[in-house]
Amino acid sequence: MANELTLNSLANDIYVSADTVGREQTGFIPAVTMNADHSRGGLNDSVKAAFTQVAAPTDITQLMDIPEGATTAIDSKSLTLSKSRAVQIPMEADAELQLRQGGHYDTVYGDLISQAMRALSNEMEADLALAAKEGAGGASGAVGTEPFASDFESVATARSRLVEYGCPTTDLQMILSGAQGAKLRGLGSLTDANRAGTDAFARQDVLLDLYGVEMRESGSISAHTAGAATGLDITGADAIGATSISFDGGDSGTILKGDAIKFANDTRKYILSADGAASATPTLVLNSGLKDATAVGEEMTIEASHTPLALFHRSALELAMRAPAIPSVGDAADDSMIVQDPISGLVFEVRIYKGYRKSMIEVGATWGVKAWKSDFIHRVIAPL
Repeated sequence: MANELTLNSLANDIYVSADTVGREQTGFIPAVTMNADHSRGGLNDSVKAAFTQVAAPTDITQLMDIPEGATTAIDSKSLTLSKSRAVQIPMEADAELQLRQGGHYDTVYGDLISQAMRALSNEMEADLALAAKEGAGGASGAVGTEPFASDFESVATARSRLVEYGCPTTDLQMILSGAQGAKLRGLGSLTDANRAGTDAFARQDVLLDLYGVEMRESGSISAHTAGAATGLDITGADAIGATSISFDGGDSGTILKGDAIKFANDTRKYILSADGAASATPTLVLNSGLKDATAVGEEMTIEASHTPLALFHRSALELAMRAPAIPSVGDAADDSMIVQDPISGLVFEVRIYKGYRKSMIEVGATWGVKAWKSDFIHRVIAPL
């Protein structure tokens, strides 16, 4: 029994190895709303949330009767647990015996489990990066222009765009790519303690708050490949707040979900909510409403391919996570436990299965992500 594999015997090695196994930056995960507990969730289960609408003020009329009041609209939206994934780690008896004789068995298994948590964390991070990219309401910056070439104006501009839509100015998060994180670190106003007022950045090598925005990094930010449609002209005058934009539809070229588009008479950029084709899609839908009215014949252009950085309020993005479903009578697992990854803070289920002269450990999770409110998510355009 001394050599019998139990999760309790591995727990310490799992936590120790998590500090030594190489890890990518996962800035989105600690920046979003986390909905995780020890309950189980099935694939395609829904997690619901309630959303209220903008209230309509009314005149105060002096009466002896209490007014009825307008009905308050409360919408119910759902987040789908769209992925149930696991890393399975088999171990044959011969390999286990060799590791035990060398005194490395528990440590190696701890490393393997930490690598599994690393792989699953990276998948969740990539899902959040995609949700932020496609769910953003607007964008700022120019293709080919470094947002941190000499100052922090890109952060101030993006923040002002969120404020235009009523976004709270507390708990704002910005996620940079590794390349942009390096650009930010290279700015003298951050690394020079005399100018920055603190030596925390240079000494601790951590990202600081800028204008109340927490700056983080992610290794999962990937380029947005833009659609190729050109010559798009508006056919109707769209009012402020409109999200449905009609255009001539007589041109060719692709229009892709997540494309950043600009109108000739508006300095802002808006994000498209769905794919389309210039020759067959006479209407485009924006994630957030117009801030300036459009005019008949006004030209729309699609921003070229770029790297999409994200600035958002924590409540705008959510990661829901559960332990994977099992039958009510249990399955063939011999042992199981819930383990929290000390790096990402995510909670995984670890299960042991015994076979014929072979065992397997499985590290699994069920999760889903959601961009709840495009008005509170903004894209900062960076070079490829």
